Amino acid sequence: MSRLNFVFSSLPQGQKAFIPFITAGDSGLDNTFELMQTLVENGADIIELGVPFSDPMADGPVIAKSHERAVSADVSLQDVLNLVQKFRQTNDKTALVLMGYLNPIEVFGYQKFAIAASKSGVDGVIVVDMPPEEAADLKQNLSANSIDLIFLIAPTTTDKRLKSLAKIASGFVYFVSLKGITGAGNLDVETVNNNLSRIRQFIDLPIGVGFGIKDAATAKAVSKFSDAVIVGSSLVAFVEKHGADKAKMLASVGALANEISSAIK
Repeated sequence: MSRLNFVFSSLPQGQKAFIPFITAGDSGLDNTFELMQTLVENGADIIELGVPFSDPMADGPVIAKSHERAVSADVSLQDVLNLVQKFRQTNDKTALVLMGYLNPIEVFGYQKFAIAASKSGVDGVIVVDMPPEEAADLKQNLSANSIDLIFLIAPTTTDKRLKSLAKIASGFVYFVSLKGITGAGNLDVETVNNNLSRIRQFIDLPIGVGFGIKDAATAKAVSKFSDAVIVGSSLVAFVEKHGADKAKMLASVGALANEISSAIK
């Protein structure tokens, strides 16, 4: 059983998985490592690590700036894999998912990337700009190395496309609760519930909900219908605000993570 499957299957009844997002290398790789540990200490079941990219077109200003800072520090995909490997030396339980864009993986090479990611301890990969119709080769290489390929689902995703995703997605699916970029807008919980009900007609995987979840209250509301709650921009904002003061950064990120985790568990 994969770590992702274990996370969802071992949750006590009524509890939902907490999936925080941070960008690897934002404020420094050593700080990211400590942030990962802090997130685990405050209830993270799965950590999403953003792979820095120079053109993060699907991300809002907060996360886009975190990519810029990490890219400026020359943080590479290999650096991210090394970070995961370091984390695995002390934590073999928390699932880790890389979230990023296709170009760095293409440059690395699908097979080489899948092998290296598996050896480092990666459990899943989200490629924001890869449609399922073009994912067969990457999927084959990831599956051969026991890594799940996780897809984003938007409110505008058609039933036909959901049927296609059901054939290739694994681990869980990530429902983008708002149209547009990360960190945007306000949640309509009833609309989210309706969309999740429609998705479940076609896809038999856990559903994580992200985009627009900024605090414990919105996380709790969404958790009534989802299998996991994904939070990114609110956490990354603290990294930006307190990047020069590690103690404050860790305390702020840890406090928000704890509030959200407690609300959904």
